Amino acid sequence: MPIIRVKEIREMSPEERARKLNDFRTELLRLKTMVKAGGTVENPARIKELRRAISRILTVEKEQSLKAKTPKTPKKGEEGR
Repeated sequence: MPIIRVKEIREMSPEERARKLNDFRTELLRLKTMVKAGGTVENPARIKELRRAISRILTVEKEQSLKAKTPKTPKKGEEGR
């Protein structure tokens, strides 16, 4: 089960997305540090889930920024109107 779904990410405000992204990155760093130090992680699959959640958030951020920059182009047949 994913930590956060794309639908939920799209419904968030940019500030909420940034906060979640920071939280996920902090947790991922903590888990990676534990593994590097030779410790055991309670749920090793959590690392993969966090990486995917971070990627999802960054993807939605990129889509939102491209959507804001893209000018509307006329549809085919509407150029002369």
